[in-house]
Amino acid sequence: MNPKSLKILEFDKIIQQLAQQATSVSGRELCLQLKPLTDIHAIRTAQKETKDALSRIYQKGSLSFSGLFNPEASMKRLEIGAALSITELLSICRLLETAKRAKSYSREVRTDLPPDSLNQRFSAIEPLTPLLEEIRHCIVDEDEISDDASPALHNIRRMIRNINTKIHNAMNSLLNSSSTRTYLQEAVITMRNDRYCLPVKAEYKNQVPGMIHDQSSTGSTLFIEPMSVVKLNNELKEQFLKEKEEIDIILANLSNLTADYIPYIRDNYRILTELDFIFAKAQLARIHNGMAPEFNTRGLIKIRQGRHPLLDKHKVVPIDVRLGDEFHLLIVTGPNTGGKTVSLKTVGLFTLMGQSGLHIPAGDRSELAVFREVYADIGDEQSIEQSLSTFSSHMTNIVSILEHAGSDSLVLFDELCAGTDPTEGAALAISILDTLRQKQIRTMATTHYSEIKIYALSTDGVENACCEFNVDTLSPTYRLLIGIPGKSNAFAISSKLGLSSDIIQQAREQIDKEEASFEDIISDLEESRLTIEQERREINRYKNEAQQLKKRLEARQQKLDSSRDKILLKANEEAAAILQDAKNVADETIRNFHKYGKGIVDIQAMEKEREKVRQKMDKARKKSAGKKENVVNTNIPKKLRLGDSVKVLSMNLKGTVHTLPDAKGNLFVQMGILRSQVNIKDLILLEEENPLKSAHPKTGTGKLKMSKSASISPEINLIGKTVDEAISILDKYLDDAYLAHLHTVRIVHGKGTGALRKAVHNHLKRQKIIKDFHLGEFGEGDAGVTIAEFQ
Repeated sequence: MNPKSLKILEFDKIIQQLAQQATSVSGRELCLQLKPLTDIHAIRTAQKETKDALSRIYQKGSLSFSGLFNPEASMKRLEIGAALSITELLSICRLLETAKRAKSYSREVRTDLPPDSLNQRFSAIEPLTPLLEEIRHCIVDEDEISDDASPALHNIRRMIRNINTKIHNAMNSLLNSSSTRTYLQEAVITMRNDRYCLPVKAEYKNQVPGMIHDQSSTGSTLFIEPMSVVKLNNELKEQFLKEKEEIDIILANLSNLTADYIPYIRDNYRILTELDFIFAKAQLARIHNGMAPEFNTRGLIKIRQGRHPLLDKHKVVPIDVRLGDEFHLLIVTGPNTGGKTVSLKTVGLFTLMGQSGLHIPAGDRSELAVFREVYADIGDEQSIEQSLSTFSSHMTNIVSILEHAGSDSLVLFDELCAGTDPTEGAALAISILDTLRQKQIRTMATTHYSEIKIYALSTDGVENACCEFNVDTLSPTYRLLIGIPGKSNAFAISSKLGLSSDIIQQAREQIDKEEASFEDIISDLEESRLTIEQERREINRYKNEAQQLKKRLEARQQKLDSSRDKILLKANEEAAAILQDAKNVADETIRNFHKYGKGIVDIQAMEKEREKVRQKMDKARKKSAGKKENVVNTNIPKKLRLGDSVKVLSMNLKGTVHTLPDAKGNLFVQMGILRSQVNIKDLILLEEENPLKSAHPKTGTGKLKMSKSASISPEINLIGKTVDEAISILDKYLDDAYLAHLHTVRIVHGKGTGALRKAVHNHLKRQKIIKDFHLGEFGEGDAGVTIAEFQ
C-alpha cells in the first residue's frame, strides 16, 4: 500500500488508537508496524484471531501483558556465560509471571466451546514455574537478596547482625560515659567510609584515641573511630565482603539455571507479544463495536450501516455502500458538508482496516474486497514549494494513479477535476472515469458536475448516489442513497438564507433548458424516493404488526388446545374411574356367586348383597342421568345470532356466540377467557340466557323471566373469584342487567395484581351491549371498581 493513501485516509490515526490498547512496549511496537495485507488467506486468519480474542474478552475480561520486556540482551549474555544482574533476573521473573497469568487466563475460558485460533499460542506458553519460584525465593526486590537464598548467606548475615550488636553496645558505652560525652560535638553514632565513628570536637582529638576518618567542612569536628571498635569494624568489613561474594555466587547460580531455559524464554516473549497485539485489535473492535467482514477477490464491496471510526459513534450517521456488483463506478453528488467526503473515506478506511485484520464498525454481513493498492485523491493538495495550484497538484496525483492503478486497485476521487473551468473540468473528469471503467477498476468519486451525473445515468457499469439534504432545515442528513443523483440545492439554500427572489430567478434564467430539466427530474426522483421510502416503512410496520398478531393468535390457540386436552383428559379419567367401579362391583358379585354356590345357600345374605349392588347401580344411574340431562341436544340451533348463549356439549361449557356459522356449520364460541371453534351440531341454545330473545318476550314465561331480570342489583362483587369463574358470572350478570334496562352497573373486582381487572376490561370490550366503561373515580372505589354503561 502506498504511504500517501494511508495518510490521506487517516489510517495512521487508527494505528495510534490500536497502539493505545496494547499493554506492553513490544506489543505497542507491533501495533505501530501494522500494514494492510494483500493475501486473502492471511487476512482471514488475522480477522479470525481478532474475533477469537474479542470472544475471550467478552467471556472472561481483558488480559494484561504489562510485565512483558525484551529479554534478548540478557539471553545473549547468558549464551556467552555471563551472570545476570538482580534487575535482569527480576525482569525475566516478571516475564514468566505474565506467561503464568496468560496460561491461567486460557484455562478459564469455557471448555464446552470448540478450540479457536489462539489455542495453539496459549498452549505453547511455558510459565517455567520452578525457575520463577527460585528467582522469587532468592530475590526480594532490586536492592535485596533474601537471607534464605543460601545457607552461607544466612550465616554471614547472622554474623553481621552479631557484630553490629557488639559495635553498637561499645559505642553506646562510650556515649553514656560522662568523660567521653564532653569531648563529643553530638551524642550520636555516624558512618564514615563504612566505619562506625563518633563526632569529636577538634580540640579534644587526643582525648578520644582512635582512627580519624573524616572532618567537617569547618574543621571543628573530627570523625574518629574509637580503638575499642576498630577490630569489630574490621570484622564487619570482612563479613560484608563475604556477603558480596556469596551474592555473586547466588546470582551466578540463578543465571546458570535461567540459561537452561533460553529457548522457552524467547518463545514466551514472542508469543506473548503476538497475543498482546491480537488482544489490542480485539479491544479496539470492542471500543468501535466492530465486526469481522467477509472478504472476496471479486472486487465486491457491500458495507451495511458503516460508521466512520474517527467520528463520534453516538452522532455519526451509518451509511450503506455497495460497489463492484452491477456497477464498478459510483458517483456521489450532493451539497457541500453533506457527507460525501466522509462516505469516500469510510469506504477507503474500512478496506485498509479490514485488510489489516481489524474489525470494522459496520452491520452484520458486511463484505469487503481484497485490493493490492488503494489510491486516494482527497483534500487540498496545493503545493507552494513546487509552485503548483490546487488543480495542478490534484492532476499530478491523478496522473500517477492512472499510471499505476490496475483491476485489483480501489480508486477514490474527491471533487474530481474541480478548481478549473467547469465545462473543461467536467469533460476531463468524464474521460478519466471512463478510462477507469474500461479497465474495470473499482472507483468511487464525488462531484458537483451535472455532466457527470448524466454520464452515470447513461453509461453501463456506472451508478449515481447522493448524500441526502433537508432543504427545510438547511442541514444534511448524511445518509448515502445509491441510485439517485443529488442536487447542489444552491438556489433553495440561498432562498432560505434570504437572497432576493429576483436574483434567484435571474440566476435560473442563466441555466439552459436541458440542465434545468435535468435538475427538475432529479427533484422528481427525490420526491418519489421519499414517498416510496415512507410507504416502505408503513409496509414494514404493518408487516411487523401482522407478525405480532399472528404470534399472539398462535399462542392463544395453543393455550386453548392445551385447555381442551386437559378437559378431555379429565373426562377420560372420570370414565375410567366409572368403568373401574363397575368392574369392582362385577368382580365382587362373581366372588359371592361362587361362594354361595359351594354350600347351603343363605337366601337372606344373598338378598342383602343383591340390594347393595342395586343401590350402587341406582346411584350411578342417577348420576349419569343428571349429567345427561344437561347435555342432551334436544334441538340443533337453526339460526344463531351474535351474543346468543349456548352450551358446548363436548366440553360441557357455557359460552356466547362470537362468530356466525360458516358453510360447514363451524363457528367460534367465547367460553370465559377461552375462544374455540366448534360445530353447530355440538351446541345447545340456552333460551334463558339469551338476552336478545328475552328482550322481546312473547309468552307468559318470557314475562316471568323479564320480571326476574328487572329486580337485579346494579352492582356485582367478583372479589375472591378466579378469572374463569368471574368472567362466567359477569357474563350472566350483564345479560340480566341489560334485560332489566339498567343504564349503568358497578363491577367490584378489587385492585390486587390487576389480573382480574384486566380480564373484566377485555370481556367488556367484546360486549356489543356495552357502550363504554371506566375505572371508578374518587368516592366510587377508585381502581378497584369498573363502571360499565349499556347501549
